[in-house]
Amino acid sequence: MSKEKKDNHFIKKPFYEGGITALRKFIKENLKYPKEALEKKIEGTVLVKYDIDYTGKVTDAKVLKGIGHGCNKEAKRLIKLLKYEVPKGPRKLKVSFHKETKINFRLPKEKPVVKVEKKATKVKINQGKLSIKYTITPKAGKPQEVKKSYNYTI
Repeated sequence: MSKEKKDNHFIKKPFYEGGITALRKFIKENLKYPKEALEKKIEGTVLVKYDIDYTGKVTDAKVLKGIGHGCNKEAKRLIKLLKYEVPKGPRKLKVSFHKETKINFRLPKEKPVVKVEKKATKVKINQGKLSIKYTITPKAGKPQEVKKSYNYTI
């Protein structure tokens, strides 16, 4: 005869659906870097403490450790967008929970600009149609860049 497993936790903690990876993805997708922080090239981590009510909504957010320049407000805005799942517990208790999350502000990496050179190689007019062929090659001559050719008929 086997016994059923008994749940040891009387009050069940809220969780973000999809786990920590989904939470990080949500923060990364919805983070809007503040203009002031971008101009002054500010990077850092903001620690936010927040309360979750019995329905799973974030009710109150407070910055414990911030970096300023608009990043603290952005971190609070992001945290208030979160929606947690709260498992049903016995006796329909209405309990609020407290959590802390770190939000990293890292400057976006600038992509290197590659200058290209355009050359029109052939221009033909055939039966009232204009056909242009040109090739684009990078000026820097990087080996991974490939020449691209295009044909347009108008």
